[in-house]
Amino acid sequence: MVLRLFYCLLFRLRRLFQNLGSSYYALMSKSQTFQHLTVSDENTIGIITLSRPERANALSHNHLAELEQAALGFRDAPNVRAVIITGAGRHFSSGADLQDPAPPPDMPLVQRRRRARMGQRAIQAILDMDQITIAAWRGAAMGGGACVATACDFRVGSETAFIQYPEVDLGINLMWKSLPLILALVGPARAKRLVAGSERLDARTMADWGILDRLSTDEELMVRAMDLASDYAAKPPLAVQMIKQSTNQLAYALGNSIMHMDSDQNLLAASSEDREKAIQGKLNNESTGFTGN
Repeated sequence: MVLRLFYCLLFRLRRLFQNLGSSYYALMSKSQTFQHLTVSDENTIGIITLSRPERANALSHNHLAELEQAALGFRDAPNVRAVIITGAGRHFSSGADLQDPAPPPDMPLVQRRRRARMGQRAIQAILDMDQITIAAWRGAAMGGGACVATACDFRVGSETAFIQYPEVDLGINLMWKSLPLILALVGPARAKRLVAGSERLDARTMADWGILDRLSTDEELMVRAMDLASDYAAKPPLAVQMIKQSTNQLAYALGNSIMHMDSDQNLLAASSEDREKAIQGKLNNESTGFTGN
């Protein structure tokens, strides 16, 4: 009898702590104010919306810091089993914000190196989310925007969705530990076409290449994304989350061991003469001869 009462009490305490954790997350998400995104949930499904539509959801340093915090916040939401990441307005995200103020020239190199890893931290936070993540993608996902979309477990794209990595034409490499993400989806040759060749793909081609998991109209995009999220939210969460974690560890093991260096590569490329020529060529709409310096 005593043992039975003990197990009953244990069960009630477990339910209490689960509810407290969920309530804590709900309180924190409502009290924490984000400037560049919104976080909400509908029962077992969370939604992160990039909310700079006037800048096509360009990702500034502060925007990336908020995205990292939003992703980490779902650690305290055990009842949320799937999270949709989407963009407000016509585009998912146009990538890194080129109007973001550069660090001051007197900032020590050691601090500039840490600052350059902000995008990497945001992408890693998405990859490390326990919940199944789904990108609901309309319009552009360029550069850093494509990094966010490919960090999700699945991608639902509207007929207007397209992808492009413009970094190479700006004289720099792809950052944010994201090369392994597109490589895992499309293979080496196609990854080179996208990242080194800066090819732009439309929604139908992305579906053919395996970047998009489902296609939708613009009007039904969130409905289709919610349908997919609901499918996974209905499955046993512990098993799903362990399978996700193991799959990611297997898929990205090599990338995790070496891609810490991509921010260092970026600092090197950004200091080159070719980088300056690429920027001037873009601004003046001129063809540029590169020297490799």
